[in-house]
Amino acid sequence: MDFLTGLRHHAPMNETFLKRQVIPLVLTVVTCVALIAAYFGQIHLLNVFTANDISLQIRWYDVLIGMTIYLKTSIDFAIFIGHLMSRNPGYKSRVSIEIATALGNALGTMVVLTLWTFFKEIRWLLALMVFVASLVLIKMAEDSLEHAVEGAADKSILKRVAQFFEKGLSFVNKAIAPILSKIIPHASMKAGGENMRFWPLFGVAFSVPFILGLDDFAGYIPLFNVVNVWGFGIGVFLGHMILNILLYVSPSRTIKIVKNPWIAFLGAFAFIALGVWGLYEVIHLIGF
Repeated sequence: MDFLTGLRHHAPMNETFLKRQVIPLVLTVVTCVALIAAYFGQIHLLNVFTANDISLQIRWYDVLIGMTIYLKTSIDFAIFIGHLMSRNPGYKSRVSIEIATALGNALGTMVVLTLWTFFKEIRWLLALMVFVASLVLIKMAEDSLEHAVEGAADKSILKRVAQFFEKGLSFVNKAIAPILSKIIPHASMKAGGENMRFWPLFGVAFSVPFILGLDDFAGYIPLFNVVNVWGFGIGVFLGHMILNILLYVSPSRTIKIVKNPWIAFLGAFAFIALGVWGLYEVIHLIGF
């Protein structure tokens, strides 16, 4: 029995619609708004200590880029939440998962923003951070191609092309793995046990999104010369909220959409482009 079947099988039938859907969905929106407010406060605080202030202008395309890229990288995360939902059904578990995942993703994002804000004042440190970010993006591209290969039909052109590029990226990533393994943390995507209590479940639901928030937001650093960090971050938080809502409204359809092989395939090349662009920025920053 897969986790989506398990989710339908174990969902409690004695909970009212208000508890099962309305309250958790409202709480998801409220949590998102609170985290955006905290992000706003963080940027204000960082601007006190830096020579060049982070702009607090909200541009719709910055928000849209942040939301789109977050949802593109959410395949593993959607599956992770699905496992937690399957093994820990019920109103209280849902509240724990929603708040913890949103908080973990937001804090991971905020940590990287803090590092980037101070590193950008020193060119060689910024170059180092962009270099690591570019390596993360190349690794994310391989992961995206793996999803494309898994989801594509056997003997299809898409599957063959994705496998070809995946092998090439695998060779590159094996060479840089010793560097990334010492710098970028990794969290297991395996969910915790069944019917966990509120706080143990909260801890499990927090940890993986926190690590993914670190990895993903670090990978987007090359974009920060083009997009506004404030608007981009809002988009990331909104993307997480939308994913949470869609997963609970219709988990099977949501995961089917995020696992679409064409989306994964095209996303892989977007990551490669950003990674190469980042390496170009590194060469520029160190004066070559």
